[in-house]
Amino acid sequence: MAGKTGKTVTTIALIALMGLTVWAWQAYENAMKGNVPAKTEQAQGLADLQPAHTGAFDETVFSLVKIPGDLKEEIINYPGFNVSFNSEYHIPNYVSWELTGDEIRNGHVSRRHQDFAQDLGVDGCPTSDDYRGSGYDRGHMAPAGDMKWSPLSMRSSFMFTNMTPQSHELNTGAWRALEEKCRDWALRDSAIVIVCGPVLSDGYAETIGQTGVVVPRRFFKVILAPYADPPRAIGFLMPNSPVAGGMQNAAVSVDEVERVTGYDFFHALPDVIEDAIEAECNFPRWSQRRTNR
Repeated sequence: MAGKTGKTVTTIALIALMGLTVWAWQAYENAMKGNVPAKTEQAQGLADLQPAHTGAFDETVFSLVKIPGDLKEEIINYPGFNVSFNSEYHIPNYVSWELTGDEIRNGHVSRRHQDFAQDLGVDGCPTSDDYRGSGYDRGHMAPAGDMKWSPLSMRSSFMFTNMTPQSHELNTGAWRALEEKCRDWALRDSAIVIVCGPVLSDGYAETIGQTGVVVPRRFFKVILAPYADPPRAIGFLMPNSPVAGGMQNAAVSVDEVERVTGYDFFHALPDVIEDAIEAECNFPRWSQRRTNR
């Protein structure tokens, strides 16, 4: 009887979650009417190559992030991901996107021959010269491996608005391992929402290039699986250096990431669900083979 009751509560919660999604998006759309950021010049090119996004829900509802008011912000809507760009620091405050199992299964666009590019439509966007000889990688926030479903989304992922200086050890180590793990989770759970970026509340040790691109001390990533049974979320905090013990040792609750960054993630969720999933940090449960119905 207890098991049946638990299942019923989960079902009701999921129904409420989906219902609130529609309501929250309509409210947001009404509030933003007439003030929707235009696509950049680069994002408008090759529009005929852009397929319909394959998400089962409007991920914008879940990927909206409230950030501290003292951070400069320009929202850029690229195909497949959104960037909150900071023209003062010349890096993103955060990047958010939905990743679906269909996009992973059906994505065949290669990253080969892709060039890193300055977005000329964005104030403060760095150039290749800023990174050259700096000793730091051009670290993707929204990884090219998540954008294989569209030539335009792939090309957009190489904009410098999506880059942050990362140590080579992090970029090719725990950060990459987590990106690969997210693809496994998207396949398993149908769709996930990912938000990541630098921890700007830490300050910074140095800048690179003539533009003065800020080098973060740490990075965060938070992940929401709205179709898992029950819905769940997890966070990660990684230094801009080798991660001792790998990505599992970097796992934290979303609440902890919010405490460190001052950001508010997934605030469109009903409070009862948001409070529950953001308080937990259960990496072994995320590693289970199958959790959705």
